[in-house]
Amino acid sequence: MLSVTQERGGIIPKLKQDVMRKMIEQGVRIDNRGGLNDYRTLSIRVGVVKTADGSSLVSLGNTKVMAGVKVEIGKPFEDTPDEGALIVNLEIAPTASPDIEPGGPPDENAIEIARVVDRAIRHSGFLDFKSLSIVTGKHAWFLWVDIYVLNHDGNLVDASTIAAVTALMNTALPKVELDPTGNILRIDKGVRSPLALNIDKIPLTITHVKIGNLLLIDPTREEEDLSDGVYITGIAGGNVVAIQKVTGAFTRDEVNSIISNSVNQYVKLRNALMNAMANPQTDLKL
Repeated sequence: MLSVTQERGGIIPKLKQDVMRKMIEQGVRIDNRGGLNDYRTLSIRVGVVKTADGSSLVSLGNTKVMAGVKVEIGKPFEDTPDEGALIVNLEIAPTASPDIEPGGPPDENAIEIARVVDRAIRHSGFLDFKSLSIVTGKHAWFLWVDIYVLNHDGNLVDASTIAAVTALMNTALPKVELDPTGNILRIDKGVRSPLALNIDKIPLTITHVKIGNLLLIDPTREEEDLSDGVYITGIAGGNVVAIQKVTGAFTRDEVNSIISNSVNQYVKLRNALMNAMANPQTDLKL
């Protein structure tokens, strides 16, 4: 009988662990994608949920994530009376992974992923929060971004960020008619305007895992379970806007290497995203 090691919910036979480590030392991934800096195939479909105000379905290899945006009018927060708000939630479907149990309290991993995605978008300058204001101190648009993990085969953060960002790019706000005192008379859902977005500052996350002394991007679920550490960098327009060390210890040189590589990978990932939005029926090799 093979011995098994369980880490962060994954179970990999010891023999397979040894094979994976040897392959990675030679610069080869278990899914034969090529090198340690290679992404899996990326697919993006927008407008997939007709009842949402914006939506996106993202596949990164076998990882599949859907995001839907729902807009509603609320009272702005007292400390930002001339801004709207963004709320990101994430749920991992029980069918997405054999170790996700149905029901019960929110999964801690899901909460952490939602926070990272929220932070990357919020601090990027991609979304103009002031453009969401309708009447200062009285009415503003609230954007609810709900992310659903349909299949978990690793790198949920990057896939979720892409899904949330492209769903926002697919979102349009209804026309609001006001009376002279600033009260809402009517919301015309037949007339819509796209969100005010700065495309030059699209936020994306780049996840690195450490296996031995090597760093890999876009890890599969097995590579995550095998890893000695996970480090996530949020990039927007070439600038670092968020950092999250999930597990493990990293040297200063490793962190510098991760950040430098993340900035380079951002350009490739952003270009692929823009190509996918322009050619929505095309799967992309990054």
